[in-house]
Amino acid sequence: MRKLILCMGALAPFAASAHDVEGQYSAADALSWGAEPWVLFLLALSLLLYVLGLRRLWPRSRQSRRPLARQVAWFAGGWIALSLALASPLDSAGSFSFAAHMVQHEFLMIVAAPMLVLGRPLGIWVWSLPAAWRRRTGSATHNPAVSAAWDSLTRPLNAWLLHFAALWMWHVPATFQAGLASNGVHALQHASFLFSALLFWWAVLGRQGGAQGRGAAVLYLFTTMMHTGALGALFTMSESVWYPYYGSKAQAFGLTALEDQQLGGLIMWIPGGLAYVAAGLVLCARWLGRTPQGAAAGAQR
Repeated sequence: MRKLILCMGALAPFAASAHDVEGQYSAADALSWGAEPWVLFLLALSLLLYVLGLRRLWPRSRQSRRPLARQVAWFAGGWIALSLALASPLDSAGSFSFAAHMVQHEFLMIVAAPMLVLGRPLGIWVWSLPAAWRRRTGSATHNPAVSAAWDSLTRPLNAWLLHFAALWMWHVPATFQAGLASNGVHALQHASFLFSALLFWWAVLGRQGGAQGRGAAVLYLFTTMMHTGALGALFTMSESVWYPYYGSKAQAFGLTALEDQQLGGLIMWIPGGLAYVAAGLVLCARWLGRTPQGAAAGAQR
């Protein structure tokens, strides 16, 4: 317990200004803005296409501007969260600290992904295309093979399994350290986390399956909280370092490698778990609000 308290106390250096510490590295080495050029290009392209599509769609949506405005707000929040995860000092800090790396992963999976799902940007991106391309895209999405593949990927159990597999596979010491040693493998790791999280949150928030579907969504959130919390607990309670890569690098934030790992486990275990609980409570509240009693109460207000 004393070690855990020390780890929690070590959060302070993340918020402090960069300064030298004992050892080879300093916080100034670990905190820098920027990202790979292709990441910046994709972020900029996604925003540009969204703005172009919204400009075309907005005049046509006079009867539904309020829900469209909500979608825009969700997309903006998700895009900002994604940019912070991939192009802020959080990205560079992840090369020095396992705890910072866990914060980055949580931003990808439980902040950016659900916001982007609620923002539903695919339809708006399609509107950024020329009319002929929009028609071809629409025809492609109605292709039976494409529809079947999409339905399979977003089926709740399949999406849950994919997200589960991505999370556990990439935290095996061999694969995690391979990502730290190679930019290409690291990009594949983050793409796996983001893609599987988008499918998971679409299955939970985007599909409409009646009361049975909403009940299943709550179950999938609960079980995801359990298995991610279990992984975080393993990191927190372990007395050995899983990823020697960090070694002395964690000293940049005043932590030993083991303290850094335990702090990263706590981040995954507690704040990460609470995010799934909060989403489950919101779904339950919406579910109860759609019962006949809830609808009648809403009509009387």
